[in-house]
Amino acid sequence: MSVHIDIAGLPADRVVFATSPLAELGLALHALSEPGHHPGLHGWATATATALEPDLADRLLEAEFLWRNTFSDVFMPFSGIRGGDGTTGATLAEDLDLLDKLDDERFVAAALEFTCAGHYGAGSPSPLDDAGMRGRALDLAAARGPQQMDFTRRLLADPASVRGWIRRLFEDCDQAFFADTWRRVSVQLVADARHKTELLRRKGLADAVGAVSAAVTLDEDAGRINVDKLSEGRTTAVDPGVGRGLTLIPTSFGWPHLMVLHAPGWRPVIHYPVHLPDLPAPASVEQLQLRLEALAHPMRMRLCRNLARSPYTTGELADSNGITSPEVSRHLSVLKKAGLVTTRRRGRYVLHQLDLTVVARLGSDFLEGVLR
Repeated sequence: MSVHIDIAGLPADRVVFATSPLAELGLALHALSEPGHHPGLHGWATATATALEPDLADRLLEAEFLWRNTFSDVFMPFSGIRGGDGTTGATLAEDLDLLDKLDDERFVAAALEFTCAGHYGAGSPSPLDDAGMRGRALDLAAARGPQQMDFTRRLLADPASVRGWIRRLFEDCDQAFFADTWRRVSVQLVADARHKTELLRRKGLADAVGAVSAAVTLDEDAGRINVDKLSEGRTTAVDPGVGRGLTLIPTSFGWPHLMVLHAPGWRPVIHYPVHLPDLPAPASVEQLQLRLEALAHPMRMRLCRNLARSPYTTGELADSNGITSPEVSRHLSVLKKAGLVTTRRRGRYVLHQLDLTVVARLGSDFLEGVLR
């Protein structure tokens, strides 16, 4: 499972690393709503939430479905402006001006991602024009709750008023907490974008995207970038109708999320967390699946009980578990392929042992994988 971005024939100067205050505000709001996703931000989230004025806190609750369960594309309007060049705003006000330029059809589609996520990559008709999609959006919103239902009704009836309400909400967030936050984090984000741009210029696209995350790779033969995620999607950076190019946006608030904007007709965007040197490289989805499947077998779990305590030979494992040596070898082969067991030779004996570091990380790898 991956998200693929077709880039065959894309000139290098169409790949852009840039910062976006509005995109960072969106992830800051997400961290406030879901602090459990971001253990390193608990202090910031608690202090910020405590200092919010009641009126602003209530309005954030009213709109949090835009950033809590899904990350709405309204936070990256530079990607969706028809005929635009994909340039981000240098300030939140400039990003909000870009949001104002997003046409109603795309604004509504982005704002309704929380109900119509299943149609995200399908290029479905707009609920502003299509009665069937309008009814479906209302039905799905009703299933989410009264706040979502009220928002959807207002959005479909009068997009302009909802757009104005959202802009004021983001401006009030800026005044209450985000302006100070952006001044603090933007230095690192600008430096990261500049470094990746230089890496792209000097060493090429493969090195530049590899520095973004181990989960992002360039397949030069296929002419595409692959983002390893527990989701599937495909988009193109070479459609002249949407302003050929790819934008990569660093974020300080994003880890462990690695997000890809791949809505049809929008410029592709990879929104990636800045590198944290104390964090190990993320496990691939395939590797995570192999490890979970390897540990799901009862006999392999019993073998792991032995191997966690000390090294064992195949014969010793067979004797202590009442199975044959060939059976033990088959189970060990599965565990080795998953990277859960290490092997070393001592004289004429081959000893196997559970890799406790890998197993200890399995829970966090799983959580990071599903949140990525």
